[in-house]
Amino acid sequence: MADQVAIVTGASRGIGYAIAQRFVAEGYKVAITGRNAEALAQAALDLGGPDVAIGIPGKGDDTDHRAAVIDTVLGQFGPITTLVNNIGINPAYGPLGSLDLGAARKMIDVNVLGTLGWVQEALRGGLSEGGAIVNISSVSGVRPAPGIAFYGVTKAALIHLTEELAVELAPKVRVNAVAPAVVKTRFATALYEGREEKVAATYPLGRLGVPEDVAGTVAFLCGPDAAWITGQTVVIDGGITLTGSVQ
Repeated sequence: MADQVAIVTGASRGIGYAIAQRFVAEGYKVAITGRNAEALAQAALDLGGPDVAIGIPGKGDDTDHRAAVIDTVLGQFGPITTLVNNIGINPAYGPLGSLDLGAARKMIDVNVLGTLGWVQEALRGGLSEGGAIVNISSVSGVRPAPGIAFYGVTKAALIHLTEELAVELAPKVRVNAVAPAVVKTRFATALYEGREEKVAATYPLGRLGVPEDVAGTVAFLCGPDAAWITGQTVVIDGGITLTGSVQ
């Protein structure tokens, strides 16, 4: 995969970093983004340094940042072949009836419109014949998830956005999504901290996810073995949705 150039957003740690790590191991050149410049710079070094990985800090819902990332990648690695949209925020917890609408708008701006903005920029950056996009959704976009309900609404929108893009960009670019359940990252800490054993016991496979569980599936969807797959959402959940719950 030495001719592959990937952008992975939200990748200074957690799921995004694991995906970038998997790509580098398979021969990709990778650009990672994130808000924390120091953490991003260290992550890029850990991935192998500027010959194979660069970190470009900024906010995912910032139009100028997205454009700058594409221009930088074009200059350093060449046309983009792969995009993984891992940006996502959840600044609110609680029922929809008392949800702060400002927080809801911010989630839409980052989780949905930010993702679409990255797709538009990647297309400008050369994503074309044989290209692949994977959007990171969530099981909260597949089943109701009390407490993080509006986050789930944005992730459900992301699934439909994936399907629409798959139709529009076919046959040149494949677009898929993954929907993880609880994965052991800093982002999801509140869902299991201090009670991991109890939460894990509700999963048929008996454990929570780890970032590498998601990275392997994303790598498959971006690779040649998935050449006839588009518009799909792969649930990565340890079997939890089979029990009727997502948390």
